[in-house]
Amino acid sequence: KLDVTADESVNEAIHKITHEQGRIDVLVNNAGYALVGPFEELAIEEFKEQFETNVFGVIRVTQAVLPIMRRQRSGTIVNISSIAGKIGFPLTSAYVSSKFALEGLSESMAYEIEQFGIKVILIEPGVIKTNFENNLKIGKRVSIMPNSSYSEMTQKRISGFKPRFESGSPPMEVAKVILKAITSENPSELRYIVGTDAFKLLEIRNNTSNKD
Repeated sequence: KLDVTADESVNEAIHKITHEQGRIDVLVNNAGYALVGPFEELAIEEFKEQFETNVFGVIRVTQAVLPIMRRQRSGTIVNISSIAGKIGFPLTSAYVSSKFALEGLSESMAYEIEQFGIKVILIEPGVIKTNFENNLKIGKRVSIMPNSSYSEMTQKRISGFKPRFESGSPPMEVAKVILKAITSENPSELRYIVGTDAFKLLEIRNNTSNKD
């Protein structure tokens, strides 16, 4: 059991694992959720909470594990990002910006720790058929009332979440990509895209004038 937002919880979990197993070979940073709502209607506190889990949680756990992997001179850190770490989407500015941050963090960190035999891998899924949709958080000030300038967009976006997740790619696709990446002696990529929708969205983005 591990709460990525609490130092004590992270340290206790890492201590328990190393005490029982003697080492840590793979860390998968998968904890995360999405905050939904127009940027203008999201409170700064909600942005901070989003980053506390999606970014600072990764930092907290990774910094606790790195000394162990460095002593081992081996290890793999898998950061679960998203296609939203490469492309922006409406009403998810907090989530998207947290994933963009994770992308830059991972790439920078990879250069620093490769000298110790530690690999960093970014997984960038599209929509995956999990309970992620059940954990979406709607901003407290988000309004779907007619007097809101964003009401029509908000209603359409929120009502479309469930059908998209129901038709998402199976979680096994992500698991297979992770397994292949961590068991490869020399993984060829830092980033691994998963899901047909993710590939399609990236192709569309790359063919637009806004791709830079």
